[in-house]
Amino acid sequence: MLEQYRLFVGIDWATEVHEVCVLDGERRVIDRRKVEHSGSGIAQFVEALLKLSGNQPEQVAVAIEIPRGAVVETLVERNFHVYSLNPKQMDRFRDRHTVPGAKDDSLDAFVMADSLRTDLHLFHRVQLDEPLIVRIRELSRTEATVQQATVCAANQLRELLIRYYPQMLKLCPSLDESWHWTLLEMAPLPAQVSKLSRTKVEKLLKEHRIRRFTADEVLTQLKAAPLQLAPGAAEAASEHALLQLPLIRVLKQQREVIAKRIEGVLAELASPTAAGGEPGQPEKHRDVTIILSLPGVGRIVAATMLAEASQALTERDYHALRSYAGAAPITRQSGKKKVVVMRRSCNERLRNAVYHWSRVSAQKDGHSKDHYAELRGKGHTHGRALRGLGDRLMAVLISMLGSGTLYDPDFKKHSQPSAMPGAA
Repeated sequence: MLEQYRLFVGIDWATEVHEVCVLDGERRVIDRRKVEHSGSGIAQFVEALLKLSGNQPEQVAVAIEIPRGAVVETLVERNFHVYSLNPKQMDRFRDRHTVPGAKDDSLDAFVMADSLRTDLHLFHRVQLDEPLIVRIRELSRTEATVQQATVCAANQLRELLIRYYPQMLKLCPSLDESWHWTLLEMAPLPAQVSKLSRTKVEKLLKEHRIRRFTADEVLTQLKAAPLQLAPGAAEAASEHALLQLPLIRVLKQQREVIAKRIEGVLAELASPTAAGGEPGQPEKHRDVTIILSLPGVGRIVAATMLAEASQALTERDYHALRSYAGAAPITRQSGKKKVVVMRRSCNERLRNAVYHWSRVSAQKDGHSKDHYAELRGKGHTHGRALRGLGDRLMAVLISMLGSGTLYDPDFKKHSQPSAMPGAA
């Protein structure tokens, strides 16, 4: 049965001022207000809602387009029932109230409150995550941001080297190795390679344990015929390239620090006492331990899944998890026409994590390799086969979470009934 509420609140979230509309069960507007995005503004709003509800927050349903943030977390902490909806859902609900497509903040707040009153089952109830999950979500997203910044900085350096120093680029096309950055500082211009001694290059390669090149091979590559540029062009590009190196080094250090912190949080989540358990009690596998036991799951995949699908994992909701990850296909049927297409609306970070989980699992795990080969044999593309494999792996994960067991590749073999005594 759907919960019964006395008041329905719609919040059109903004960065500075939120528009709020409060309806009763008869669709009457009993309050409209603007809430400043500040500690005092949100506190005054909460107190006003408590007065309107007769100090019964559990009888107030609140609709908002974001699943987290100061407004959401304050309301949930004060025992209000908060529901989130996708912005695309909001567009559809708005069409029921305005045919010409009018849009303003006050209308959106009313539409959310009214839609929550009539279509509560279409909304998603918000639950707060434990502090460690909140922390790993922030660290995981920060790592992705730093990685994108690293790629951008490396691409800028690559463009500079293509302009005046392509022979340096051939030694390390990815531009992600510290020995290569030091080599560029030692000889930032093609004209300075002649002053670079063989001893210095050997020492550099030895310090960074580079064995794929010898000092002579490095010097031979750098002494290749340089590009002919206008006077001063190489010097200007070289100066710019040297300015990129400190930025790339800092970004690399940040990624290393973030990776260690994520590993630390995962270790805390795996601890038996992380959820309040007492030492000495029988150990129960935590979700993170179960996730990490699966083939193809490492630090990045585990952190992304816990960060982006924590509620689906907590609720053991396979259908929600596969929808968030984009593995659940979309069926479009009209008359005699039926088309099944890839789901585009999903969490992109979770989709990428499941993709790489499936890719590595197909290489490391025999069952996954066989399933991938079976899908490919049916004519599926590489991407489609990996999505199908990811769908299967998520079903296995939810089953493991439900039973509290670690991954066992021979589970089917162990679970088969043994032969009856005396059987031929």
